[in-house]
Amino acid sequence: MNRTKRKIFEIAMKLFSEKGYDATSIEEITATVGVAKGTLYYHFNSKEEIFNFLVEEGMKLLKNSIEIKTSKCETIKEKIKAIILIQIKGIVKYENMLSIIFSQLYGNEPKNKLCQDKVQEYIEVIEKIINEGIQKKEIKECNSKLMAYTIFSLTSSIMMYKKQTEKEYSITELYRECEKLIFEHM
Repeated sequence: MNRTKRKIFEIAMKLFSEKGYDATSIEEITATVGVAKGTLYYHFNSKEEIFNFLVEEGMKLLKNSIEIKTSKCETIKEKIKAIILIQIKGIVKYENMLSIIFSQLYGNEPKNKLCQDKVQEYIEVIEKIINEGIQKKEIKECNSKLMAYTIFSLTSSIMMYKKQTEKEYSITELYRECEKLIFEHM
């Protein structure tokens, strides 16, 4: 991605996160980036295309991170710990992107459906690992889909928790708290 396209993408992500997708205009994006509309349209055909790119690339990045990291783990417990850590790091590093995706999970518009589908694909990676753990008897028999959603939801709720508390938490502190919550119930 060239520098101009990256800048458009990053500014749009920041504005979508702060103001919401619907309240952000192409004019505001171009003014904040400092480019003409023609330059924006050279890189993206529409605001919707910027949004779709953000969701698809962001969720692909998280999904690929999990697949790479868990492929190096020997046990299912290590894989789940890796997932928790990746999600917490993702929340800290990509908070704007994730807040946009989370804000669009409900509804029936194409942008809502895209977010739902990409999150579902991500959760399916977690579910596959849980099913592997059940088959290997490393995890108690459970509803693997519900457990995958629970892991995703628990770690995702950290973003809201961070916004509501005054204290600054390290990734390690957040990870240890989530690890306790999840592994005490497996």
